[in-house]
Amino acid sequence: MSGEPTLRGTSAVISPPGPGYREDAAVSRFLADLVEPFGSKVDEERWQRGAHVSHKALTDRLLEAEGVRTSRPQLVIVTHALPDVLPFTAVAPYLADRLDVTATTFSVAQQGLAAPFTALRVVAAYQRSGRCDEAVVAILEQTTLPTPHPLVDDGGLVDSGAALVLGTGPGPRLASVSSGGTVGELLEPHREPGTLVVLGPWVTETVEADVHRVAPGSYCTSVWLALAGNWPAWQETYRKVVLCDTDPVSGRSHAAVFSFPAG
Repeated sequence: MSGEPTLRGTSAVISPPGPGYREDAAVSRFLADLVEPFGSKVDEERWQRGAHVSHKALTDRLLEAEGVRTSRPQLVIVTHALPDVLPFTAVAPYLADRLDVTATTFSVAQQGLAAPFTALRVVAAYQRSGRCDEAVVAILEQTTLPTPHPLVDDGGLVDSGAALVLGTGPGPRLASVSSGGTVGELLEPHREPGTLVVLGPWVTETVEADVHRVAPGSYCTSVWLALAGNWPAWQETYRKVVLCDTDPVSGRSHAAVFSFPAG
């Protein structure tokens, strides 16, 4: 098999209920060991008031969508910019097990909101080389943290997740993934009619285009939540959608382009 991945299914979850705080001495010790070498302390009040929506819980909710639940990927990638609420949890193999598949599984993290864009590059490389026919990318974001975090505290982030099933055959085609200094530079090759530009909440540039602006409340899940919720309607109107966001930490912008099949 060769060619570019096509979008075969999606799922999204925003602000699911969580179990709340449950006392666990092992987790408390782990968190203290994690932050104290850096001169910080666990904020107990903050930790206890969090929703504690784990990456596994987000994954379970994403599997409620039939298009994800019935997928049979050979590659599963979990991406996140903020850490899981539960330490020692391997979520990518858990997702493969829930799908009842034998797959290559791993996570992409510590890249900020670039992580899902990196995952798409990996999927495209795997499919071009014939190493998989179908892949699932999960983008997960939970906001219960043991210490202050400016994006969570000032950005109004909520727990959220999105899943993309990328396979072969008809459907929106992943045409390119790019990174650069500004959104304007990344959009320059895509200024033809029939293009929708989806801007994440962290983009501060003025963009002259047909724009769908993602509301605040998410970090790495932003444009992927919009894609999951809107792509069936978008393909009725547009020839191409460009998903863009700018990481507020690194200042680096990223774009992923999906082209829709001719009506």
